[in-house]
Amino acid sequence: MDDVVIINPELSIPRSELSYRATRAGGPGGQHVNTSSTRVELLWDVQASPSITAEQRGRIVTKLGKRIGEDGMLRLTSAGTRSQFQNKEDVTERFARMIAQALHKPRPRKKTKPTRASREKRLQTKKKRSETKKRRGKIGPDE
Repeated sequence: MDDVVIINPELSIPRSELSYRATRAGGPGGQHVNTSSTRVELLWDVQASPSITAEQRGRIVTKLGKRIGEDGMLRLTSAGTRSQFQNKEDVTERFARMIAQALHKPRPRKKTKPTRASREKRLQTKKKRSETKKRRGKIGPDE
């Protein structure tokens, strides 16, 4: 199972579609940072991927459009730790979560009617408010 990234029960993407690139990262590590490439960048070609359907591709492009470049590549980076391996695992997990979230279809909302009690309560509140406003005004011999 190491050769695929499982997104959800219906979709898994082969690791051969993902490409990783390691670059030098800033941040913690002192002089070690200047010599080792621990920042990991994950690249995935959304437009050319044979693993997803046209509908899934549309949802991903709609939801993750800001992260997809003009070339159709989805880019994610991780530089949280000093280990290239851990950063690679982290960016792969984030990739799986993001794709799963982008493909999630929310259930349609069912319209409901207000209950009789809630309608009556609303009308009573309106009457009470109306009475309160009617009692306001000038008090004096002119009325």
